[in-house]
Amino acid sequence: MPDILRREDLDFILHDLLDASRLAATDLYAGQDPADWSAALDLAEQLAEEVFQPIAAELDAHEPEFDGERVHVPASLQAALDTYRDSGLPTAGFPEDVGGMNLPCVVSQAIYALLAAANGPALGYNMLTVAAANLLNAHGSDDLKDRYLAPMVEGRFFGTMCLSEPQAGSSLADIRTKAEAQADGSYRLTGRKMWISGGEHDLSENIVHFVLAKIPGGPPGVRGISLFCVPRILPDGTRNDVQLMGLNHKMGNRGTVNTVLAFGDAGGAQGWRVGPEHGGLACMFVMMNEMRIGVGLGAATTAVTGYLHALSYAKARPQGRPLTGRDPAQPPIAIIEHADVRRNLLQAKAYAEGGLALCLWAATLVDEERAGDAEQAARATRLLDILTPIVKSWPSEFGIRANDLAIQVHGGYGYTRDYPVERLWRDNRLNPIHEGTKGIQGLDLLGRKVTARGGATFAALMDDIDAAAAAAAGDPVLAALAEPLASAAARARAATGRLTAQAPQIGAEAFTANATVYLDMLGHVVVGWLWLRMAGAAQAGLAAGATGPRADLLEGKLAAARFFMAQELPFVHAQCSILESLDRSALDAPVAARRGRSDAPSERGDGRVQRAAVQAFQDAALGVHEGQFLRHEE
Repeated sequence: MPDILRREDLDFILHDLLDASRLAATDLYAGQDPADWSAALDLAEQLAEEVFQPIAAELDAHEPEFDGERVHVPASLQAALDTYRDSGLPTAGFPEDVGGMNLPCVVSQAIYALLAAANGPALGYNMLTVAAANLLNAHGSDDLKDRYLAPMVEGRFFGTMCLSEPQAGSSLADIRTKAEAQADGSYRLTGRKMWISGGEHDLSENIVHFVLAKIPGGPPGVRGISLFCVPRILPDGTRNDVQLMGLNHKMGNRGTVNTVLAFGDAGGAQGWRVGPEHGGLACMFVMMNEMRIGVGLGAATTAVTGYLHALSYAKARPQGRPLTGRDPAQPPIAIIEHADVRRNLLQAKAYAEGGLALCLWAATLVDEERAGDAEQAARATRLLDILTPIVKSWPSEFGIRANDLAIQVHGGYGYTRDYPVERLWRDNRLNPIHEGTKGIQGLDLLGRKVTARGGATFAALMDDIDAAAAAAAGDPVLAALAEPLASAAARARAATGRLTAQAPQIGAEAFTANATVYLDMLGHVVVGWLWLRMAGAAQAGLAAGATGPRADLLEGKLAAARFFMAQELPFVHAQCSILESLDRSALDAPVAARRGRSDAPSERGDGRVQRAAVQAFQDAALGVHEGQFLRHEE
């Protein structure tokens, strides 16, 4: 595989770390053969290499265009998505009763990982559709499922999520899209939706929008939000009143078209309610939480492919000579021989592969939630609840840093468009923003998840980490890795206890003022735990007599684990010091300092929304929050 995602790394996580084959013994996946899972991964690997990676640069260079009537994308994107649909792989994770293969979640996510590493923007359409179809299957009426579920599972219809609005941004309590009940049981929707990925194109037969809106007379805020299924093409074959107002022209991730949509400008878009009246946000979380795990996985895979490009470059690029032998008569050495380049590579590897392990572990928790006994399922549900903000945000934050390091390894060449690493950085920069900004994930983790059940879920997570560190302490190889993790985990537990104990006295704003610091801190502890587990799996493989490339792979895992424990986990202590000090420097910054001069001119740009009729919308959209979805629930 040409610097996309090495299959041996994926197999190490699936089998050495997670023991995915054990799932074949559960009732849900009974009769499945892990050899068939491997064959599906083989097919995904082939599509990644032969179909998706070759068009990645083209999709970036030729972003979607809107001519006032239609969206135009490169023909190669249509061909790639058609090939993917015809392969049957989009059905991998769906239950058999809706036409799916019923593969374990961790296997379907591994399939997605291979393809997303090759070309994440192209896979965005299917990623959204899978999550939308799962939402429909969970909460849609029988009539809606009969009409739309099978075509979405098959990949003939695509799906979207329409939440954010120009004036509301992440604050879903402030959405204005309105849904009025009709005599036939449908609703007429009117309003604007912003940042809608996959909102308009000709890549599929239909686009099924899942739209948050308010029914007049309902409760205020998020309690009054309902969810609606609004297809672009109605059941009678006519076009629904959903109009494209313009495209958002993104810094990266350009292959996934991003739109501004108007619902109901010509009398009302027809839609059907999904789930209970005023219960739309709870239903939408089925899709949102799935997308958050998907975003984390996409970020991790983009980091992995950036790291692999940098590794290949560092091995092939001759420059400089050893510090102990600077004989100009000797030929230059490959830059991977220089300690600082190796440091950059190890750091990128630790971030990228740690993030990939985190996301695939989360997928196994989904499998345990679905297929385990009652006790296992309850434990998996609790872990997923507290881990989802970390799974979404840690790979998004540190995946970008891995891509940044890949650019650094390339030097000046990395800063040019002649190499893919700058494109990968731009693609990955979206991931801390969409599907709940990093700040919102931090508020969710510290403000809700850590304190849930009286802190019992957090305590159980930390108990698991402590147990792993204690078990590794008796191993002569792993003991040096276990001690830093145990120390960091103890500090994290203490800082969390201090924060939560003082929450009633200091108030919600002060309690969550450094929530993003907390998010990074706890994420590092969790990923450190995973690196200890990966080191244990690698050590077991070496002890069993691994040789050749297999031994090299396992030694690489141990090296990255040592690096993470030595050079990354110490940051946990510094972050805990900030948290324990209850630092208010950001909270107490004067408003004037935060805002700047109110009379200062702003640099707005032309927006490039390609229709003159939307000028009023453009003016309103200038204040759009950079986030997309508010995670708070009242």
